[in-house]
Amino acid sequence: MVEQADDAPLLFWAEGPAVSLPEPGEPGTGGGCRSSTSSSAWRRGGKGEPLVADPGRRLQDPGRRFQEQDPAQVEEDQIVAVFVVTFDSRTGNMVEWCLPQDIDLEGVEFKSMASGSHKIQSDFIYFRKGICFGLACFANMPVDSELERGARMKSVGILSPSYTLLYRYMHFLENQVRHQLEMPGHYSHLEAFYDDKKGVFPAGTLVSQQPIHWLPSIHKYMYPEMKITHPAGCMSQFIKFFGEQIVTLWKFALLRKRILIFSPPPIGVVCYRVYCCCCLANVSLPGIGGTVPESKPFFYVNVADIEMLETEVSYVACTTEKIFEEKQDLYDVYVDNQNVKTHLEHLQPLLKINSADKEKYQRLNDQRQMLMYSQEVDGDCSSCEEDLFILFFMEQNNRIFQTLMEISASQDKTLTADHARGMGLDPQGDRSFLLDLLEVYGIDVMLVIDNPCCT
Repeated sequence: MVEQADDAPLLFWAEGPAVSLPEPGEPGTGGGCRSSTSSSAWRRGGKGEPLVADPGRRLQDPGRRFQEQDPAQVEEDQIVAVFVVTFDSRTGNMVEWCLPQDIDLEGVEFKSMASGSHKIQSDFIYFRKGICFGLACFANMPVDSELERGARMKSVGILSPSYTLLYRYMHFLENQVRHQLEMPGHYSHLEAFYDDKKGVFPAGTLVSQQPIHWLPSIHKYMYPEMKITHPAGCMSQFIKFFGEQIVTLWKFALLRKRILIFSPPPIGVVCYRVYCCCCLANVSLPGIGGTVPESKPFFYVNVADIEMLETEVSYVACTTEKIFEEKQDLYDVYVDNQNVKTHLEHLQPLLKINSADKEKYQRLNDQRQMLMYSQEVDGDCSSCEEDLFILFFMEQNNRIFQTLMEISASQDKTLTADHARGMGLDPQGDRSFLLDLLEVYGIDVMLVIDNPCCT
């Protein structure tokens, strides 16, 4: 099989407060902003036939895999802002144009043009702005201009309260940022786009008072889902990139730690890793996690977000700014490319890969190989790697919490080494992980596994 590039835009799975449209519009990208096959789903023609782009089909969530999607459930367009950011050699990053003109875009000029972007040709960035989520496409074009110091850099972006919509407009934004570089100041396409897609916040609602809803209700067949532009999505790239350390990240995500991922630009692909980290902690059992902080995907952050991060007890984010590494009060876990580390002594044992971790990672790879084989030989596309990856860790999490809840409801409330092994954990190697898990989730269980260091 041909390897797919690790540069596909993603669809986020969390939603903010819904907005209403001024007038009902036709779902989809519509008009001159219609997405090309670069943001379509894929299908296989017949047995043995190659994968081909299918612009008329979206990847379905597993809860609807065997049924048609209800047209009434198709989300309406909810774009609340469109903007152009430019780099000025005298004043730095600045918003040069936006609609609506009275919207608060403070800080978006830094979120949509990552620090260090001047060294690359193009990028895409996902970020959070208040209760909204943004997608911006950046491009850098050499120009024969002393005033611009030989380079023209711009980003074109959008904001929406629901980031399940953002993937639809990647292709449009990529085209528009090139258009802005070649013909600065011509905004007619962006104006038409906003007029067609604009949504408004409910009347009388103060943005600052809106709650942020990060996760949808998850039932047996539902989980946060991502739409991508090619079948070899970011989950497979995530697995290849981190290898066995995925299991380490899984533990930190399940414990709701503050995870910060550093990487030099381009940052778009690192937004995938933020998404994947959040997916590791999904639990579909009712009554689990109600009292723990949500694992919040902040995506790209910079120094302007420091004050906000100081108040957060759980998040996953990425940055291109190395200065964050020195600000250890802002994070629990720091991921420098493929190096996962923590400065907190009580979390140090979780960095060590144990026998159960190795077995878990091997089992994930075995299932991936079986899936790929069935797709190649049998033409079976009823499942995909995204389903496999997310359901693999959800099943693991469900097994752990199901066992813990059964023990807590028993008379002696004792968790033994056999229980740990039954949950797919190493009784000794995962002892500190289990202790933290019981504390974070407030589960009344007594751990009787001896610590070999204390015997």
